[in-house]
Amino acid sequence: MRVPFTKMHGLGNDFVLIRGDGITLPSADRIRKLADRRRGIGFDQLLWLEAPRKADDDVYYRIFNTDGSEAEQCGNGARCIARLVGGNSQRELRLGHASGSVRARIDADNRVTVEMAVPEFRPANVPFVSERQQQEYAIDVAGESVQIGVVSMGNPHAVLRTDDVTTARVAELGAPLERHERFPNRANIGFMQVVAANHIRLRVFERGVGETLACGTGACAAVVVGRSWNLLGPEVSVELPGGMLQIRWDGPGQPVWMTGEAVTAFEGSTEL
Repeated sequence: MRVPFTKMHGLGNDFVLIRGDGITLPSADRIRKLADRRRGIGFDQLLWLEAPRKADDDVYYRIFNTDGSEAEQCGNGARCIARLVGGNSQRELRLGHASGSVRARIDADNRVTVEMAVPEFRPANVPFVSERQQQEYAIDVAGESVQIGVVSMGNPHAVLRTDDVTTARVAELGAPLERHERFPNRANIGFMQVVAANHIRLRVFERGVGETLACGTGACAAVVVGRSWNLLGPEVSVELPGGMLQIRWDGPGQPVWMTGEAVTAFEGSTEL
């Protein structure tokens, strides 16, 4: 069956968006083939859009990684969904997903602002294997012990502090940490350089994908962990390889707000 799709990206973190009502969800093997950048369309995630399941929502979405696994949340993807569904309208949108709904709006400068989750630090809810909640954990990886912050932004994250993201050991540490036995559902791994209280640089090894040009939930997680370590203020510019995100977190019990671009690259059709 041939279906239309829209190719979009947020700071180079790229997606294929398909309206899936009345269409059978492709298999994990088919998703892997579509994600191939030489023989398929190529993307970091497939965003599968369906009719809303709650009266106040505008859409319901699911997220699939390049390896065919399903993810819980995607910040850059949520911005792209808001742009596709909302167009240039500046009304508030509600985007439904398996864990609830997020609010989004198209800003006057055509960037998109999305309300992300309230951060969850309790290890069992990340999930992360630990007998007690701590601000920082020692974890053994690649023959050494490293210090990480752990948080869920609707999906699991670990954050490491580095002096310089340019030379950070993303390839060496990212893959084994993503699949570490202390992360039962695997994790996204962020490497954070603190430039100032309102500015960080970040690289992210994304679960089920590898290193990406940008990761929205990873940017949120880094700011939240940085604030918990008393390194950052409530509003932070996050500099990723693909560009800049603005993150605001007012503190414990509050959601994280993320602002950034959402760009349509092209439209096409493909066989599912």
